[in-house]
Amino acid sequence: MTDSSFATDVIAASAAKPVLVDAWAEWCAPCRMIAPVLNQLAAEAQGRYKIAKLNVDDQPRTAAQFNIRSIPTLLIFKNGELVDQIVGVQPKQTIAARLAAHA
Repeated sequence: MTDSSFATDVIAASAAKPVLVDAWAEWCAPCRMIAPVLNQLAAEAQGRYKIAKLNVDDQPRTAAQFNIRSIPTLLIFKNGELVDQIVGVQPKQTIAARLAAHA
């Protein structure tokens, strides 16, 4: 996802189902730790939600818009609004439960 595609990829898409945005960077070790968990959740989504990745180094406008200061940060959008935020590495069950709360 890019700064220019954010409105379509996240805001508009979240009208139909929740969108989890993974704010990350290549140099971030915790981001690499959580990536397999997010890949598993994406594989298990069955259309209930969408997962998008936002490289904060490459897309600084969106990162600044949502005041992302620590990564990984997971943002959950529903109906065009930010409804939840998870900062840091969390267990798969925690992330899945937070997503399910907005499904």
